[in-house]
Amino acid sequence: MARRVSTTRKLAVTAAAWIIGFLIFFPILWMIVTSFKTELDAFSTPPKFLFFDWTLENYTVVQERSDYLRHAMNSIVLSVGSTLVGLLVGIPAAWAMAFAPTKRTRDTLLWMLSTKMMPPVGVLVPIYLLFRDGGLLDSRAGLIFILFMANLPIIIWMLYTYFKEIPKDILEASRMDGATTAKEVIFVLAPMAVPGIASTILLNVILAWNEAFWTLNLTTVDAAPLTMFIASYSSPEGLFWAKLSAASTLAIAPILVLGWFSQKQLVRGLTFGAVK
Repeated sequence: MARRVSTTRKLAVTAAAWIIGFLIFFPILWMIVTSFKTELDAFSTPPKFLFFDWTLENYTVVQERSDYLRHAMNSIVLSVGSTLVGLLVGIPAAWAMAFAPTKRTRDTLLWMLSTKMMPPVGVLVPIYLLFRDGGLLDSRAGLIFILFMANLPIIIWMLYTYFKEIPKDILEASRMDGATTAKEVIFVLAPMAVPGIASTILLNVILAWNEAFWTLNLTTVDAAPLTMFIASYSSPEGLFWAKLSAASTLAIAPILVLGWFSQKQLVRGLTFGAVK
């Protein structure tokens, strides 16, 4: 009887997981399907899901109207660049807070995390003026800096959590063998925290790739990433849902594929240290 109850519970949990997963994925599926519709079918009532005239016209128009590869390259440069700069700052900061804490360490961590709760629009004007006066508007360097600063609290918090799970005795042993602080971080700490560092990289690449607020307000043409590529299909004449869906599908496709193939590493990193 107990085994039957356990089996029923597992089936119920599995079914619930599939239903929740489908509900989460359905908007993406609907967007992809809409990208193959004509504009007339995209606005049809009731909505057409599978039974309509499938077409690649929207993708052709999107490619002719916009330089997708240039926007995609900007997204890659901004995501990878801001993440690498974040790691260069975040790893030493997390090491110091994990292995050389002070009375203010916890307060500092909480303060950094609290900055993520502030609406970005609250500091848009001063940031815009600083970028304008510094010649950073519509530049990759400026966007890498702002994305790095926006995601730095998350980088430090994640790395700090992973580093705290590493026994201090191992680091003390490396010091006794004559390792400097730099060698300790590079050759001892970093290899032991590979799952945590990998998940931090993946998460921050995704966050930088999907960032829209700063890219829409601080770029126009030269450094415009795929978020600007999507926004360009909103015009005073109205929204062209089919073309907008095609542009959105092209924009999310690279990061969706990356997330799909790296999901095991991401889950492993996010649960690193959860069970001792």
